[in-house]
Amino acid sequence: MKLAVKLAGFSVAAPLIACFFSSPAYAQVPAVVPIVADTAVPIIINAVKPKPTGLAKFEGTVMHANIAQITVRAKGNDLAIRTFALSETATTKMQQIVDKGGYQYGDKVTVLFDPASLKAVKIKGKPSKPL
Repeated sequence: MKLAVKLAGFSVAAPLIACFFSSPAYAQVPAVVPIVADTAVPIIINAVKPKPTGLAKFEGTVMHANIAQITVRAKGNDLAIRTFALSETATTKMQQIVDKGGYQYGDKVTVLFDPASLKAVKIKGKPSKPL
């Protein structure tokens, strides 16, 4: 019985003694990993930059087109419909296209236009065959 009491007393006193004689706890410092350059990654010297044209782009499908204006429905948004007046250079090209049959409803086009005046400068897209 005396042995059990001594062991119980030692088990209570041991952690208290360890608290006083142990070293304080510090935060863990991450291990320093040396940085190694990877030789398989290509080095880009000059990135290709697009030429600033000052023109905005509108992609969509043709709703109506003639030699004076073109009405286009936006590609991703069916509710966005824009009508562009044609510039002088675009009017001459549109006249040639109209003589061959013109743009029909549903033709896919990209209109490059001046954002200030909303005039179409260039129209990219293949007109469908005339009916």
